[in-house]
Amino acid sequence: MTGLTPGHGQALPADAIRTAQTGLGIELGSTRVKAVLTGPDHRVLAEGGFNWENQFEDGRWTYPVDLIWHALASAYADLAGDVRQRYGLELERVGGIGISAMMHGYLAFGADGQSLVPFRTWRNTNTGPAAAALSRRLGINLPLRWSLAHLYQALLDGEPHVSELNSITTLAGYVHRRLTGQRVIGVGDASGMAPLASAYGVSPDDGLPEVGPFLGPGQAGGNVSGPRPAAPPSWDGAALNAFDELAKAAAGAAGRPRTPPLVALLPRPVLAGARAGRLTEAGAALLDRSGKLEPGAPLCPPEGDAGTGMVATGSVAPRSGNVSVGTSVFAMVVLERALAQPYPEIDLVATPDGRPVAMVHCNNGASELGAWCGLFSEVVAAVGQPVTEASLYASLFAAALDGDPAAGGLTAVNYLSGEPITHLAEGRPLLLRQPGSQLTLPDFMRAQLFTVFATLRLGMDVLTAEQVKLDRMFAHGGVFRTARVAQRFLAAALGVPVTVGPVADQGGAWGAAVLSWFARQRAGRSLAQYLEESVLAGASLSTSEPDPADVTGFEAYLGRFKAALPAVQAATAVI
Repeated sequence: MTGLTPGHGQALPADAIRTAQTGLGIELGSTRVKAVLTGPDHRVLAEGGFNWENQFEDGRWTYPVDLIWHALASAYADLAGDVRQRYGLELERVGGIGISAMMHGYLAFGADGQSLVPFRTWRNTNTGPAAAALSRRLGINLPLRWSLAHLYQALLDGEPHVSELNSITTLAGYVHRRLTGQRVIGVGDASGMAPLASAYGVSPDDGLPEVGPFLGPGQAGGNVSGPRPAAPPSWDGAALNAFDELAKAAAGAAGRPRTPPLVALLPRPVLAGARAGRLTEAGAALLDRSGKLEPGAPLCPPEGDAGTGMVATGSVAPRSGNVSVGTSVFAMVVLERALAQPYPEIDLVATPDGRPVAMVHCNNGASELGAWCGLFSEVVAAVGQPVTEASLYASLFAAALDGDPAAGGLTAVNYLSGEPITHLAEGRPLLLRQPGSQLTLPDFMRAQLFTVFATLRLGMDVLTAEQVKLDRMFAHGGVFRTARVAQRFLAAALGVPVTVGPVADQGGAWGAAVLSWFARQRAGRSLAQYLEESVLAGASLSTSEPDPADVTGFEAYLGRFKAALPAVQAATAVI
């Protein structure tokens, strides 16, 4: 899927770029904004990026709005520079665009379209009271990260901006609206904002097979893979009415005017395969500050990073799943039946084409691992032996393979922020060892890699108890760039084979580009069929089976990890 050699009968890369037979995918991840340009066979023709970090301001994690547009323009400029260097061409037109971004969070706007408060990301955990109240009222697990929890917490706190609200959206929805003028959102991203209706699908006029219904409030048990009447995707009316009642009470208690009905604040959910607007002249100027990019390219519905990760790994059919690792780490498992009951560890969301998904989301992923690798980079530079980031990571990850199966008694806890799955409101990264433990590089690196997957495993245990079946688990994210290291440890943590493809480190940006192609070329096929037949067929895949020694070692490590969590709680009280 990657590389510059076209498939049989496909245009050469330069010809594809000249004639706009391309898909542009952009993903705004937690630590990097990635942009990829793909050809007709979905191979990556060029790529670009921009590194950024969230900021902790006034007690909340955020990215300033100006930084969002600087990051997008910088990533696009880097991509255009790559096109220029590889092919001697200016990037003036693209065939389609897909926008992806970190899911959840809260962007609030007034009637004039201006931002009312700084972007509140998924990482914030101040929404506990709101999430608990909404979960009780709606009869579902409504996570702290969801946009609805952020909005209701603002109401409970009596924040002045809520009386001026005209719309709310996610980061992907916001970027898409500025590029196209359309206030829409992909179904996968929408499912992380507020509850969706329990029965929707693709219109029969589209000629696509029906998909299983999304599970809304109050729906537990039963088979969800059979046919049912198709309907346009929509928000769950009963849930929205219940929220409006709570919002009215909260506004009255604060002595403030009530907000507009929730349905008026939310963007319109749209299924994958739809065309969701075109790049406007103003949108083109936002992306390409050089002024060379022409307007008019069609955009697919904007999606969250979870949805584009599922697309990138071909994990949109029942009994398939994928794990995405970045600042956060999460698993998406496409369900073939409903869960027996709501679980606080499990979010019910959706694939971009509307199938129900069990999501295990951990706020803390590979950030602490990255910080340690950065420290080692400074050490080697200080002794006059600088190395590239890629070679340093490869060497450090390879060292973990020589470690004791249980990491030599070392225990790392990677909690930079709060972690809802383990009920911790704040985080403090820790490295613990017993007096007899040897502090060696192999054991240290194994502990740091194990901790990336430890909390994920705790959430996945819930699905195991529910007897949720998985035929395959794919993984993507930068930690999998070094072959068969993080992949091998994830297989040990989950006890299932883990497969990595050639776009493991491009993930959601490539998935967004694929969705832009699907909106133009679906030809009566479902998203799963399109991925199987036109995208992933013949892909070079690498699969790691669980190694018995690693499995035993991880179980011992996990026991220490769980025992160390009270130490994190104690650390937050004193540091």
